[in-house]
Amino acid sequence: AVTAARFVLAALRLAAAALLSPGSCTFEDSACGYQWDYAHLPWTLHGEGHYISVDTSYEGEKAVLSSPDLYSEEWSCVRLIYQIATTSDASPDPARLNLYLRQEGESFDRLLWSAKEPSDSWLIASLDLTNSTKKYKLVLEGEMGQDKSTSIAVFEIKITSGYCIECDFEENHLCGYVNRWNPNVNWFVGGGNIRNSQSILPKDHTLNSALGHYMYVDSVYVKHFQEVAQLISPRTTAPISGCLSFYYQLKQESSIVFTVYLRDMSGFYEEIWKTDSALNADWALAEVNFNAPYPMEVIFEVAFNSAKGGYVALDDISFSPVYCSNQTGAPFNPANAGCNFEEDLCNFYQDHKDGPGWSRVKVKRNVYRAGDHTTGFGYYLLANTKFTSQPGYIGRLYGPTLPGNLQFCLRFYYALYGFFKMSGTLAVYIFEENHVVQEKIWSVLDSPKGVWTQAEISFKKPMPCKVVFVSWCKSFWDCGLVALDDVSLSLGSCQAADLLLPTPGECTFEKDECVFTQKKRGRGSWHRKRGPTPTSYTGPKGDHTTGVGYYMYIEASNMVYGQRAYLVSRSLRGTSGKQCLTFFYHMYGAGTGLLSVYLKKEGDDEEIPLWRRTGEQSISWLRGLIEYESDTNYQIIFEAIRGVSIRSDTAIDDILFQAGPCLEVEEIQFTSGYPDSLNEIEY
Repeated sequence: AVTAARFVLAALRLAAAALLSPGSCTFEDSACGYQWDYAHLPWTLHGEGHYISVDTSYEGEKAVLSSPDLYSEEWSCVRLIYQIATTSDASPDPARLNLYLRQEGESFDRLLWSAKEPSDSWLIASLDLTNSTKKYKLVLEGEMGQDKSTSIAVFEIKITSGYCIECDFEENHLCGYVNRWNPNVNWFVGGGNIRNSQSILPKDHTLNSALGHYMYVDSVYVKHFQEVAQLISPRTTAPISGCLSFYYQLKQESSIVFTVYLRDMSGFYEEIWKTDSALNADWALAEVNFNAPYPMEVIFEVAFNSAKGGYVALDDISFSPVYCSNQTGAPFNPANAGCNFEEDLCNFYQDHKDGPGWSRVKVKRNVYRAGDHTTGFGYYLLANTKFTSQPGYIGRLYGPTLPGNLQFCLRFYYALYGFFKMSGTLAVYIFEENHVVQEKIWSVLDSPKGVWTQAEISFKKPMPCKVVFVSWCKSFWDCGLVALDDVSLSLGSCQAADLLLPTPGECTFEKDECVFTQKKRGRGSWHRKRGPTPTSYTGPKGDHTTGVGYYMYIEASNMVYGQRAYLVSRSLRGTSGKQCLTFFYHMYGAGTGLLSVYLKKEGDDEEIPLWRRTGEQSISWLRGLIEYESDTNYQIIFEAIRGVSIRSDTAIDDILFQAGPCLEVEEIQFTSGYPDSLNEIEY
């Protein structure tokens, strides 16, 4: 019988190998349609060891491996079994393995995952891929770093339909589930072999057979009161909500507590399920509503009180994007709690008892008074305007109701205009639903600089609540102008949001120059800078991204009239269909010259002009939009020409490349100087 069982297992394995889904590979006798990029280091296939690798025996920076074309209308899970081996412990520039998603029609690859931890044995990474109607490729990139001897190996890539938190425990990698080791109680794999003494159940749930596998934890080695065993799922990598279900068996002689938790990146636990029945001699189905809007792990925890506690077995964890039958309701959409004030107040409102505290205003382009943050041409909110700045005045702006027990990150931009220190003139409160409990979570401390500055606040409240922006004016001399724009809310803490992988095709210049390089560096080139430029009455006072970050600019005092500076992108992938380029530019100063954007196609000497501005435009950062097409590889060039005087510092920031046509249109692509009607505010 044992021989027959082994034969069945071998047959099952062979069948599984034959049924590898597109994009999956075990690297036994081929690379399954994966191809390496000959412009970089070669990958070596080790058929006998069932892996593919790259190492530092060749000179070079990186190796690139791309999958055949893939397509999936359903969610799928990519599991990657890999190892990074190195001789040195800590390196300032360690080797990395990166996984990118290359979607059809996109000029930029999206980074899905990156690892740099060396290890003695293989590791597993699990990544959720959301459903899409576009074809895509997976691209593996091994970066060699500065270590003298490093090798990066990939043993298996497996793409399965469904979600990464699902598991039937039939494969040796256990879908990336891990046991948190405890000296006395641990989760073990049960089943699979009749003579395995560790098996405590005759049959698993998946195959309903002694050959199938499940996870179990037993109290036999419990030494202390409240010993805890934890089985931890792979971390979710895309927002999901719906119904989590699993089968379990529980046999107890003294109290066992079986609990399921969600754990977020900051280590916060939330209990979502607990056993209520004392005994389940057969497999019982548990279903629980599950909401992971940001990266989370599911933890199956069993606590024992004595060595005679009993056992818990677990099998067939699955997930459905529809809530369990006992609950309805759409997940909360944080986009409804933000506003750029271009059309109206969105879902914000004022209490008329307070009087008209906040006014929605727009400033025409001018050289004295900054416009809004969104585009430089649009609307923002202004408190303490000339109609309302009486001493003792207060203005409250209420946001929409937010659900309780969720972690939020609130971001907004504010600007202060006045003469003195204006601390406390703008504050953010949380009002719980009954409006009785108010908590101040932020207030402004700085002096007025007239620069749009980003604030970000993380908060979590047990009850439903509202965000309230309060502008307070104690006396006439304290009342400068307080401006507010671009309020956004996202799920998860702001720190977790900062850890998210970068948006493909975006450059804020916060860390470096991204995909851009200089034609020639020198005094007359583009410089990366934060804060104001050295010459007065020209250049920005701060960047557009946060108000305190970096931007690129030309320093006119180092250049002569008519001198040019070029910022050139690397070669970008050509695609069929329209592309949209958004960026912010700053052209303030009486002697300002020209700013132009060109498209240069590979193999073509001609630089096609896409956009141009001549002369002083505004004291604000203004948004530029360009729609273009290129089916061959191409470069984008930003060219600045120094104007007639040193008051000619031109700057750019926040460049974003997006696939598809621009959703808005900029009326004029080629224009000179500012309009006649300077410095008017429209109320």
